[in-house]
Amino acid sequence: MEKKYNLAIVGYGGMGGYHANHILKDQPRIAITGIYDINPERMEAAITDGYQVYDSLDAICSDETIDIVLIATPNDVHKEIAIRALNAKKHVVCEKPVTIYSKDFEEMIAVAEENNQVLMVHQNRRWDQDFLTTKKMFDEKMVGDVFQIESRVHGANGIPGDWRHLKEHGGGMVLDWGVHLLDQLLFMVDSKLTSVYANLSYILGDEVDDGFQTYLTFENGINALVEVGTTNFITLPRWYIKGTEGTAIINDWSINGKIVKQNSDVLAAAPKPIQAGQGLTKTMAPPSEEATSTLALPSVEKSMEDFYENLVSVIEKKAEAIVKNEEVLRILKLMEVIFKAAENNEVIKLSL
Repeated sequence: MEKKYNLAIVGYGGMGGYHANHILKDQPRIAITGIYDINPERMEAAITDGYQVYDSLDAICSDETIDIVLIATPNDVHKEIAIRALNAKKHVVCEKPVTIYSKDFEEMIAVAEENNQVLMVHQNRRWDQDFLTTKKMFDEKMVGDVFQIESRVHGANGIPGDWRHLKEHGGGMVLDWGVHLLDQLLFMVDSKLTSVYANLSYILGDEVDDGFQTYLTFENGINALVEVGTTNFITLPRWYIKGTEGTAIINDWSINGKIVKQNSDVLAAAPKPIQAGQGLTKTMAPPSEEATSTLALPSVEKSMEDFYENLVSVIEKKAEAIVKNEEVLRILKLMEVIFKAAENNEVIKLSL
């Protein structure tokens, strides 16, 4: 019989509850042993949801039946909790961003290695269907060699929650959504970054950013724009991809979009001038009908283990981690560069 792993959750807010009541519900080899939160109301919520609760983090660390600790607290306390759990010989899953500063994550990695425990960061949006669709188009060169990528998420509800408004807790959109979009981009594009520029938005008056734009250049020549906004009442496409043979667009998480490709084997008529404002243009005229083909976006089948399936495989030394700690560390260092580029209003040259 395959071993079943016991998991305790530290932090029963939105993400802790989502893990417990959604993600982990379908994991046959992981059982939730209990919950701990410093907020009594959340402890009551855990009891209402049918879970045992622990009265302290020490109680979790001293419980020898627990194999895995999931950390779903505000960002600034991830490191302290993780190190205590790792030193208690527990494997650790941590929500992202795993830490606010890269040096703190380096300490966590060292403690995990010293204790021979698995430390994995829940970069869950590597499994998003819109991203996997984009990655398939990129990997299979469905629009030729990609040279420009635009990745955006837009909303109009401001910064959510309470602690996400506070710098000391690791709030702001670079750390909240940027950690996802940057991780997706760097997971897809196998090349070093050579330059970074960024601007941050503080329209809502918080001490942390309510949105940002960052412009990234890769060594292989790909340029990327990553943008997050929380004051956008009209949203732009989730993905916009330009390649040497066409363009692809994904409008939303429902995977509405298309591919438009150049028909290289067809002798198309030259574009006709169109009226554009107070002038004529051929450059911006639409191509003739025979010049392009419109295709549906590709379907994506499951190509890798789910996060928790992979965690078990890593613990049992049967597979490599899909989310590798060196990849997570690279994202943290990139976010530090983004903050610096925005603060100094400069393009930062680097090799990352």
